[in-house]
Amino acid sequence: MNHKASTELQTLERESSRNGHPRALDRWMLSLLQRGFGRAPVGFVLWDGTQTSPPEGPVAGRLLVKDRRTLVSLLLDPELNFGEAYTTGRLEVLGDLPSMLEETYRAWEKDGRSARPAPRLAVRRPNTLRRARENIHHHYDIGNEFYRLWLDEQMLYTCAYFPVPGETLERAQVAKMDHVCRKLRLRPGDRVVEAGCGWGALALHMARHYGTEVKAFNISTEQVRYGRDRARSEGLDGRVEFIEDDYRNIRGRFDVFVSVGMLEHVGKERYSALGEVIDRCLRADGGRGLLHFIGRDRVRPLNAWVRRRIFPGAYPPTLREALGDVLEPRGLSVLDVENLRLHYARTLEHWLARFEGAVGQVRAMFGEPFVRAWRLYLAGSRAAFATGWMQLFQVVFARPGDNEIPSTRDHLYGERA
Repeated sequence: MNHKASTELQTLERESSRNGHPRALDRWMLSLLQRGFGRAPVGFVLWDGTQTSPPEGPVAGRLLVKDRRTLVSLLLDPELNFGEAYTTGRLEVLGDLPSMLEETYRAWEKDGRSARPAPRLAVRRPNTLRRARENIHHHYDIGNEFYRLWLDEQMLYTCAYFPVPGETLERAQVAKMDHVCRKLRLRPGDRVVEAGCGWGALALHMARHYGTEVKAFNISTEQVRYGRDRARSEGLDGRVEFIEDDYRNIRGRFDVFVSVGMLEHVGKERYSALGEVIDRCLRADGGRGLLHFIGRDRVRPLNAWVRRRIFPGAYPPTLREALGDVLEPRGLSVLDVENLRLHYARTLEHWLARFEGAVGQVRAMFGEPFVRAWRLYLAGSRAAFATGWMQLFQVVFARPGDNEIPSTRDHLYGERA
């Protein structure tokens, strides 16, 4: 329990001794809330100091509910309103937030909650061209200065790859790019199209170290501007073209299609359109590609609060959904599938630590509610990947009948070509 939260709890307890016990209705609602958390090692504290504990085992943390309105909201829709209340400060965590979230997810996994249908109606709006731009602007156009505070030096905002324990985030992100390039068997002169290129690190890496020509599509204005500036300063603007446009408008023929961290933003209703784009732009003989995306083992929507406040329009698919709706209808052959979820958990550990190290600057830029929202998002994402609630898939595919594919996986783990 941090000092601020401990002091606040002591104040509430003093006020409780003066004002008497909570109403019977409050105690009843509190018991329902505690029961609703199942075997999660989380207890609760009301605004007057009344406490409850989980039915078994040690307590990983307690949630301080500061008013009756918050208590009611948690009962009505805990998935959405936990994040809303924490962000606004009406709910405080007495304990270590990342540890409490991870222990909660583990307990819920034992309870079988990850296998149950979502408890609330998830209304999805199709990701039209306009809505896709709005969704991306909401998250990625916050400002490069914000992301520069806690990402690696090349501004990669996707899962890193840690070939050895203790690797730095910078080296792990370079290792991830090489891992992708090896899987794609890139060769000098290959024409590559990248859908959703972030700040451009992978496109520039493919051109510089593997001799490719890259067209990189992105609808984030901030990211495209950053990528173009970097390409010019590094003398790669003749080989890498950053295009501010939607993936659905990709035209031309390419040897390689690659998408890292975009599929989860496409929307399930648009998977067929993505498959059509891949089929249209990939050359008929020897064309190959890679999809790197956040996914699920079971069909479930993204957390309601994350979908509202952090990633509007996002949906993490299962492998069956991604392969069956994107690749299979176009006759594309799956060559390799790898799950890197533990690498993403470690990546998020780095991001969260760097974010906390820069929290004063973030607060000065955006205010305390923003700090609390992103702390919860990063800590919750780390817990989700660490416990298997979320997955990180890399899928390599090619045109059917391509016999130039490697006969072993040795090419993935040797020295960089």
